[in-house]
Amino acid sequence: MTKTGGDMFDVIVEGGTVVDGTGADRRRADIAIQDGVIAAIGDLASQEARERIDATGLLVTPGWVDIHTHYDGQVTWDSELAPSSWHGVTTIVMGNCGVGFAPAHPDKHEWLIGLMEGVEDIPGTALAEGITWDWETFPEYLDALEPRSWTMDVATQISHGAVRAYVMGDAGARNEPASPAEIASMAAIVKDAISAGALGFSTSRTLAHRAIDGEPVPGTFAAEDELFGIGRALGELGEGVFELAPMGVAGEDIVNAPQEMDWMRKLSAEIHRPVSFALLQVDSAPGLWKDMMDASLEAVAEGADLWPQVAGRPTGLLTGHYATYCLFDHIPAYQALKARSLSPDEFYEALCDPEVRRSITSFIPDDPAMIDSFEGAFHKTFVLGDPPNYEPGPERSLAGLAAANATTPLDVAYDAMLEKRGWGLLYLPILNYSDGDLEPTLAMLQHPRAALGLADGGAHVGTICDGSMPTFMLTHWVRDRSRGDRLGIEWIVKKQTHDTARLYGFHDRGTIEPGMMADLNLIDFDNLELEAPIVVSDLPAGGRRLVQQARGYKATIKRGVVTFRDGSSTGELPGKLVRGAQYPADLASTT
Repeated sequence: MTKTGGDMFDVIVEGGTVVDGTGADRRRADIAIQDGVIAAIGDLASQEARERIDATGLLVTPGWVDIHTHYDGQVTWDSELAPSSWHGVTTIVMGNCGVGFAPAHPDKHEWLIGLMEGVEDIPGTALAEGITWDWETFPEYLDALEPRSWTMDVATQISHGAVRAYVMGDAGARNEPASPAEIASMAAIVKDAISAGALGFSTSRTLAHRAIDGEPVPGTFAAEDELFGIGRALGELGEGVFELAPMGVAGEDIVNAPQEMDWMRKLSAEIHRPVSFALLQVDSAPGLWKDMMDASLEAVAEGADLWPQVAGRPTGLLTGHYATYCLFDHIPAYQALKARSLSPDEFYEALCDPEVRRSITSFIPDDPAMIDSFEGAFHKTFVLGDPPNYEPGPERSLAGLAAANATTPLDVAYDAMLEKRGWGLLYLPILNYSDGDLEPTLAMLQHPRAALGLADGGAHVGTICDGSMPTFMLTHWVRDRSRGDRLGIEWIVKKQTHDTARLYGFHDRGTIEPGMMADLNLIDFDNLELEAPIVVSDLPAGGRRLVQQARGYKATIKRGVVTFRDGSSTGELPGKLVRGAQYPADLASTT
């Protein structure tokens, strides 16, 4: 589209190095934006625009499309949706892992909050204060979100836990078997949700996912007649993704992993819809992921549409004095110190007391099981560093640093967590790090059916901070990795834009092409840097969470509007609720 006469484009982003998300080689090009859509790409020096943005020396990519988040409650009170928005994410999909807040009988609000708190480590007090509950049914939930706006587009799935409790009450919450009539009712609710704009249905079958009362997520033990009965609702409509955390994902139920693959492949082949399942390496069966990957390829060859959803780095617990988990939690002297309910400054001063330090670091367990547990933790817990190191070698473990410095692992941990006036953090990879490197993760990423996800933005706020994963994909895998192969920037960009968008039916974004939504990141690639995670208290009711910022995003653009400049919000909120599959406007051409 070439503008002539008095006409002009809204915005021209000029002089950048464009990595367009298609997998094509990077190139220097200008990008014109009109009415929130990419209108032209090429040499646009002679074209007029109301605003010109200089991208000279910058990488220009599509906005990231994150398909695995848990902002289901946060979207009702927060328009910024950090930390994902700080890392160039312009579209999110929430409602994953079988947990969500709709449909919801009024007497189940507290229970649904407890379910989300237990599974996703989001403070229940924050959810209770922040959520307004302007809905009962799932379509009403979407209607409640409709008038809101954010820095990014928001889309969601309907979750098994909420549906089961809505139809079956306490019996559904307790994972009792569903009757044929109850299955039909659940399928009808899911069908209505997909018709109203849900992008799919999610469930969880891993025993690691439990409500705050310790009960497994509703649906964990659902029989095939229930899973297939619900799944057929997607097949009848010809829309939606069936997403799940399967048995075997946390290593507690690995013997059932082949059985999981069997029903997933049969379901996908029957309903002709994508089935996306979380896949991670677990210490108890470090080669299981490869078996599941191979089986998924066999299933695809037989007509199934399976997509293992993989992570770009280890799932790692962040341990510190103000995180949910601390390495010292089982030390009596430490528990006595915590029981004093000191302010952060007072707590730091107490930690600096040599006698307090001695009482904690001199701890020797007398239980053989606890001795083994501590020894294992010393070898698997690392000093995170600043900038953080997500592929640390054994020399950065507590045991490795203690041996190198003639001290003890507890002393190393004490010093590391004492940094930043007691806000320092340690890193304990619990998934995807059985081999002490990211070679298995690399193989998962390169698998032809792998979908990049599991950043879990908005979730595990007291233990994990992986919403920064899109930035990590560029810094670690493309530019900085020193322990093995690196990956091409064109491939990485496509992986977290075009590929994630198309899996969930977003055909109007994820690439920089005429007619696509004008969602862009302008990145100072050479200076792109992840900052260390920190603990803040900015959730409703003063709830704490881990957040992580980045340096190097010069601008993020959503629908042609700049939402962030140099890491700071502009206050603009062009993001909307997205209902169902999306297709591009047919109004543009290449110059």
